[in-house]
Amino acid sequence: MIYETIALAVEEGVATVTLSRPDKMNALTTQMIHEIIDACDRIDADDAIRAVIFTGAGKAYCAGADISGGAKDFLTSGDDSVVRPDGTYDYTSDAARDGGGLVTLRLFRLTKPIIGAINGVAVGIGVTMTLPMDIRLASESARFGFVFVRRGIVPEAASSWFLPRVVGISKALEWCYSGRVFPADEALAGGLVSKVLPADELLPAARKIAREIADNAAPVSVALTRQMLWRGLGLSDPMEAHRIDSRAIVARSQSLDAAEGVTSFFEKRPPRFAMTVSEHMPDFYPWWDELGYS
Repeated sequence: MIYETIALAVEEGVATVTLSRPDKMNALTTQMIHEIIDACDRIDADDAIRAVIFTGAGKAYCAGADISGGAKDFLTSGDDSVVRPDGTYDYTSDAARDGGGLVTLRLFRLTKPIIGAINGVAVGIGVTMTLPMDIRLASESARFGFVFVRRGIVPEAASSWFLPRVVGISKALEWCYSGRVFPADEALAGGLVSKVLPADELLPAARKIAREIADNAAPVSVALTRQMLWRGLGLSDPMEAHRIDSRAIVARSQSLDAAEGVTSFFEKRPPRFAMTVSEHMPDFYPWWDELGYS
């Protein structure tokens, strides 16, 4: 796929995905949804990529969905195919699926850690798409808004699951009920982002984090850890986590990566992990298939 609304660059094991419609404040379109998903597929298929950064071109990160065509643009298809002739809704239609959710679910499934470098305004899908990212940094000029009720709709992109887990239920409800746009320092205080930085320090800080992961962490261990922690948020009892932890410890402790990790520690040198996500994930992965989820 040739990208027209995003850019994908890979340098020394770090992929950078840039939302690239700066003249439209990087507003999300159906085409951009497909391109982001395709980029995620490429990133997952490339074992040389060890970490991912998402950012925006120009002054904005993403100003939400592009609704220049009206309210129907909230739908993935942008048409009326979800409405039956009798006026009822066909909720089972592919066109009825929330486009933002297609993006966040794909980000959720990614095997590489994701760092959001939020360089400007991030409202609507512009902020909800960042929720399944693992680390979020913001520039001082960034602004955030869960503005859905002010547009007559509701939070999307599976944010009703992600947002309370990131910031807590009370803060999530406060931001979603009001729909107001708030500054980066409030996002920091509420736990939405971990750092607020001057604009010229944002991407270097994101790259520093990505570089630390790429240079020091075993890719298979990172992929497992990412899914263990995220999917662990939905577990009902610590024994469920113990079962997954135990499988992972058994498989990983007997691996070549574990031997290299110990050897490099005693030899006081950077590790050289040879095992790859594409070939060496343990046989119990993906364990959530037992529950019927994908």
